[in-house]
Amino acid sequence: MAYIKKPERITDRSFEIIDAEIKRDFPDFHFQNELEERIIKRAIHTSADFDYLHNLVFDRQGAQVVQEVIRSGGHLITDTTMAQSGINKRILRELGTETHCFIRDPRAYQIAEDKGITRSMAAIELAAQLEGPKAFVVGNAPTAIYKILEMIDAGRLQAEAVVGVPVGFVGAAESKQALHDYPIPSIAALGRKGGSNVAAAIINAIQYDIKDTIYQN
Repeated sequence: MAYIKKPERITDRSFEIIDAEIKRDFPDFHFQNELEERIIKRAIHTSADFDYLHNLVFDRQGAQVVQEVIRSGGHLITDTTMAQSGINKRILRELGTETHCFIRDPRAYQIAEDKGITRSMAAIELAAQLEGPKAFVVGNAPTAIYKILEMIDAGRLQAEAVVGVPVGFVGAAESKQALHDYPIPSIAALGRKGGSNVAAAIINAIQYDIKDTIYQN
């Protein structure tokens, strides 16, 4: 049986198919810029879902701001270990950018118990203590988005940008709409769709753009 074995060729072929199907099925669709095109196509590549052409929204140059956080050696904070694991670390290491996920930190368990909040919310409190530019990457927990916005309002958190793509039926669509409406650079997947895999894909597209590639070992 003949099939493609090289991972980079599989990726290249996937994007060729995505390009062809967009041209065929959505001939009137126009990307706002090359970076957003890369992000949307990466989200489609990860999910096999062309709805991201329409439900992935970019506010206040959210993609460009996240990219600047990466370029400047800042912090990327995820709400799940899955999202953190899915982010390619090779380019980030070259740029001195760190990824963090505090969801399993013993302090998060204690804060959540003491305050009667979710661990995702407690993890945001811990992330707020990091020094330097921060971009939050949320793929699962609507409460994390709400906590970020609440802490910014209270002057307890400095965040350069938020990627908000939690998936689900309880609070997911509402939290992403709240992020979309909030005056902060952001990327949001409006509606119910999203997930940690999509969150990681967005970050990978942004950092691959720095190297002008769609694939990194």
